[in-house]
Amino acid sequence: MIAVGLLVVAPLAIGAATSLFAGSLFGDTAARRFVGLANFIDILSAQGGALLASGSFYVVLLVTLLWTFLNLFFHVAIGIALALLLSKPVLRFKAMYRVLLIVPWAVPSYITALVWKGMFDRQFGALTGLILGLNNLLGTNMEPISWFARFSTAFTANLSTNVWLGFPFMMVVTLGALTAVPQDVLEAAEVDRATRWQRLWRVTLPIIRPTLAPSIMLGGIWTFNMFNVVNLVSGGQPDGTTNILVTEAYEWAFTREAKYGYAAAYSVLIFLMLFGFTRWDEWRKKRAKDRELGQILAKEAAA
Repeated sequence: MIAVGLLVVAPLAIGAATSLFAGSLFGDTAARRFVGLANFIDILSAQGGALLASGSFYVVLLVTLLWTFLNLFFHVAIGIALALLLSKPVLRFKAMYRVLLIVPWAVPSYITALVWKGMFDRQFGALTGLILGLNNLLGTNMEPISWFARFSTAFTANLSTNVWLGFPFMMVVTLGALTAVPQDVLEAAEVDRATRWQRLWRVTLPIIRPTLAPSIMLGGIWTFNMFNVVNLVSGGQPDGTTNILVTEAYEWAFTREAKYGYAAAYSVLIFLMLFGFTRWDEWRKKRAKDRELGQILAKEAAA
């Protein structure tokens, strides 16, 4: 309790309190002043400007939601596909493949982010070398890509890096979940002439879904707050358009006149959104269970 209080509760309380003040937290305390909910009002009103202007809270939120959805989609799709492949009994050298595929997850994320940033460098990057090699081989005249000059390419660079980092986690979880799928059920479905796709969609996935759901939610929270990749790969370029909420809060605190209160208000909003989402998901699951139990009781009463 003491450790949780010092490492979790106290920082949350200090951050929430900081969001009610303006001015620097360090140095002259006279410059610090209580502003109440003014920081939150400025954020949610885009400081009196257009709500969908570049860099506003709502635009950054849309980018964050797009970032989270695409990453989760590729993490889950690639993770499940690789897990199904590695679970096949006829596959040889499965242990070696598992070790190699877990390596991206085992390497610290900031190291991977810096490596991928170097790969996307327009002058010396590996992708530029690949393009120049294809030019020499095919006689084409493709130009190297300035990855961080446009939102689409910079966002793709961030997305590629985080997909590389994230799919091993879902693969490991799915591999563990697949061990709980009864073989006799799959054999019964095969006897009933179910196709491979039908066995996957109607038998395997429903059985492993309860195991995957918490992992997907956890992965979503991690991705929503994935500071390292966005900050180290694109750095928000071009002009902050690839920033997500957590990197936007960081920039307000450390690169934009040290507005710690404003950045803390961003952090509180992030916390409230994630907390609300997790509570809503728990409520939705509880309601589904209650509905299912009600249907069972209704059938028993009718019988």
